[in-house]
Amino acid sequence: MMAFAARVTSYFDLAGRGTTLRREVVAGVTTFLAMAYIVAVNPSILAAAGMDVSAVFVATCLAAAFGTLMMGLYANLPIAQAPGMGLNAYFAFSVVPMLGGDWRLALGCVFFSGLLFLAISATRLREDLINAIPASQKQAIAAGIGLFLALIGLSKAGIVTGDPNTLVKLGDLGAMGALLAVLGFLVMCVLAARKVPGAILIVILALTAIAALLGLTEAKSIVSFPPSLAPTFAELDLAGALGIGLVTIIFVFLLVDFLDTAGTLVAVAARAGLIGEDGKLIGMRKAMIADSSATSVGALLGTSTTTSYIESTAGIEAGGRTGITAIVTGLLFLACLFFAPLAAAIPPFATAPALIFVACLMLQGLSQIDWPDMRESVPAAVTLIAIPFTFSIATGIGLGLITYVVLNALAGRVRQIHPALAVLAAAFLLKLALQ
Repeated sequence: MMAFAARVTSYFDLAGRGTTLRREVVAGVTTFLAMAYIVAVNPSILAAAGMDVSAVFVATCLAAAFGTLMMGLYANLPIAQAPGMGLNAYFAFSVVPMLGGDWRLALGCVFFSGLLFLAISATRLREDLINAIPASQKQAIAAGIGLFLALIGLSKAGIVTGDPNTLVKLGDLGAMGALLAVLGFLVMCVLAARKVPGAILIVILALTAIAALLGLTEAKSIVSFPPSLAPTFAELDLAGALGIGLVTIIFVFLLVDFLDTAGTLVAVAARAGLIGEDGKLIGMRKAMIADSSATSVGALLGTSTTTSYIESTAGIEAGGRTGITAIVTGLLFLACLFFAPLAAAIPPFATAPALIFVACLMLQGLSQIDWPDMRESVPAAVTLIAIPFTFSIATGIGLGLITYVVLNALAGRVRQIHPALAVLAAAFLLKLALQ
């Protein structure tokens, strides 16, 4: 036993990173509590795409466990993964309707985006692609997706509804679902401000309990054997996803996942002190390989893009510095498989506050944009506005990149436009012209 403990200590470099096994375990539990809400939120979002809720629940747990365990065992980083917020909304509300409701075809696109990500991660192309996207556009894309999530959350809560004259209008705030969603959002914010671990999960479970007491939902049990994965496992349409018309969809999945992963990895690594003397993340290549592999595996299981979670910083704050933190989190996601009845009983208005809260967090990056510089701020604003108002992440990204290239070229900054960015903008322009 002592020999095994010594090997574990040596492999994960506990002493070198200034941590202990106990601290790593606590950090892993903390990270799990911060992001466990995804096992309830992701199935509810993908249900809008016509997917089996129970099977998606299992796929979510397994994809999160696979990606997180790989991040811990292979990359030795305290970073957890799960199906990404924003990317799941793009999948369910943009891609699947665009494909005539064919979620199998959409899963095929996710699978191939993961393979492309894997290929890029193994080469220096990953640095080129990261550097090609202007910092202002990276922040605007994240914030635009946040507004997209907020709109979905407000709709799920009944706070915002459709209107034939004004497009949208205020819903019935007197409805019990809307009232509970508003209350839940406020409580969630207070708990987060007080740095209570698992604030999002606590509120979701509390609202579900209240809904059960009021007869708004019903949970026949809490614990059971995992549901069948059969409705979604290996149901992706790979042949159809190779169609030329789906290149843009695959690319958007790739681009958003790539930027989200790169940003998250750098932010979390900096917080954990895992940035080397050369300014690069220790284990970046392995981390991105783990992330991209989880995306393709997740698609095979039956869920949208799996990506690294910024909530991993919760575990970092608790002292996590090695892959043991991620391993503990991954094992807890496996344990979640036995709580499917509880997840199925969670009503839409209970997960709505989480969507709105996450949206608020994603808007924080807007402060880093140089707003007085019109060459940076205008394209960023176009992206920010276009994503929610066209209800399409792809369209918003495309319009923002096109605006950036055109505006900067006409303003005399041609040399500052990365060649890869010009190619991306041209591709989006062609797609918009042909659709």
